Amino acid sequence: MKKDKRLILVPILVAVGAYLAWNWVKAGDFRYAGTVEATEVSLSPRISSTISTVTVREGDVVAQGQTLVELGCEDLRLDAQIAGRDFVRAERLYKDGAIPFESYDRTRNRRDDAALKVSWCRIESPIAGTVLARLREPGEWGAPGVKLLTLADLGGVYAFIYVPQTELHRLKPGQVLEAFLPEAGGAPRRATIAFIRPQAEFTPKNVQTREERTRLVYGVKLALNNADGVLKPGMPVEVRLPR
Repeated sequence: MKKDKRLILVPILVAVGAYLAWNWVKAGDFRYAGTVEATEVSLSPRISSTISTVTVREGDVVAQGQTLVELGCEDLRLDAQIAGRDFVRAERLYKDGAIPFESYDRTRNRRDDAALKVSWCRIESPIAGTVLARLREPGEWGAPGVKLLTLADLGGVYAFIYVPQTELHRLKPGQVLEAFLPEAGGAPRRATIAFIRPQAEFTPKNVQTREERTRLVYGVKLALNNADGVLKPGMPVEVRLPR
């Protein structure tokens, strides 16, 4: 009798195990890895001059239009003063009929040009963001092409994941996925598909195994919710695709 019970129990256990295994596969939690990135902006002066003031440090949050660097520009300020005085004199002479309009207009243009160059001595933030790097200090020389500061908009971070063609039918722009920080627990974050690259490519070299790097994949850009400011450039994230 006991032998019969065992014979009946074995198929039942096999069936239960198969059912559980099927559901585990069906609801599988395979995740694609990416790295947090942010749009960075490097600030360089338009003119050459000694750096007078740098008003921010690394980690500071800045507003769009905020003054970040001031240059000395002693020679340009002097030129602007002279051009301003010349214009006042030329304007008076033109009104008295002592000089032609062309002379008056040239003097006005010189004044405006000198004032414009002086305005370049104040470097403002083109975005609202965070200072990632302070690369020059007061007293150093600034020139076109010399980076002074690097900023990033940490409110608009993103990541790329790379998926095979077999997964593309699950994805479309505007779709919301779940992103996770592998080193931390907590609730998933919203990851909205910004776009899907139309052309296949080899898996990037930062993927760990050679086998994975030889696969053709499609890059998917994800806009990540970073309202709390936790996500920083370089952080790894994992993204779960719908099943």
